Amino acid sequence: MLADTIQRIGPLDARAMAAMQARLDALTKPPGSLGRLEALAVQLAGISGRVPPACDERAVLVFAADHGVAAEGVSAYPAEVTRQMVLNFLAGGAAINVLARQAGAKLIVVDAGVAGDLPPHANLVSHKIARGTQNFVSAPAMTRDEALRSVEIGIDCFEPCQAAALGEMGIGNSTAAAAIVAAATGCSAAAAVGPGTGIDAAGRQRKLAAIERALALHQPDPGDGLGLLAAVGGFEIGALAGAMLAAAAARVPAVIDGFICTAAALVAARLCPAVREYLIAAHVSAEPGHPLALADLRLRPLLQLDMRLGEGTGAVLALHLLDSACRIAGEMATFDEAHVSRRQP
Repeated sequence: MLADTIQRIGPLDARAMAAMQARLDALTKPPGSLGRLEALAVQLAGISGRVPPACDERAVLVFAADHGVAAEGVSAYPAEVTRQMVLNFLAGGAAINVLARQAGAKLIVVDAGVAGDLPPHANLVSHKIARGTQNFVSAPAMTRDEALRSVEIGIDCFEPCQAAALGEMGIGNSTAAAAIVAAATGCSAAAAVGPGTGIDAAGRQRKLAAIERALALHQPDPGDGLGLLAAVGGFEIGALAGAMLAAAAARVPAVIDGFICTAAALVAARLCPAVREYLIAAHVSAEPGHPLALADLRLRPLLQLDMRLGEGTGAVLALHLLDSACRIAGEMATFDEAHVSRRQP
């Protein structure tokens, strides 16, 4: 499944991008005056092959899993909060539910490895690999086969849409993300580690120590996506990477949320570098490692709101900007259509 998906990821549609740029230049405005909205419209045209592009059919995929490293005291919340928050998603009471409703986006929650049992629900997809990963301080987080399975969960769960927003839930996953970012980019663990759920200075030191011990023990290859996942990743992080690859193969923009999603994007880009062009960074979070990961991917975030919640909240907010770019491209009049005089030479 993974190899077939990667094989279907090609370059952006250059002809559609040129046509989109030509239309933008003909609209009733000074050239380039809508700034990054115009660049976004061109990218969306290149992804979809449509001029103008559209993003009316929107989906939010939230992948959830637990992490063995939570036993090291790296989070301000107990591990059972992962399961409790998934139940909150399914009941419609979390921030992502509110924002998804506002954006008119379908919300799908995927259990990739939550430690507790979850009741059947229409919006829940169960693909539990295990009841959380191993504590990567003393053993690999998962086997290489489990890493592959996690990626293929994301591929399997991707549904046809015009724009996909991606999010996650998992106590301890900012620790896994920081470990991936440090290993993949070569930055120090200290540069990648942040407050996560709001830990104090002592908690941050425990988090840093756990990551440094794990990287020294496993020494993951920075260019090996599955190896990074197996050493220090999470089941939901692998699934996010798979969803990004599936979106690219389907020529759908993948709007990535914050720090954990961007760590997953590093994995996806190691598996298939061409996926980068299909990624849209929603925002830059308050996590110090997030800008480092974005720089490695050469992605420029659309928003800076000092958010660090996760769940896909930033990605869903960015869907409104995608919608604006599509509507400008499709609904705004050209100079000729509006009988407006063009700029003088």
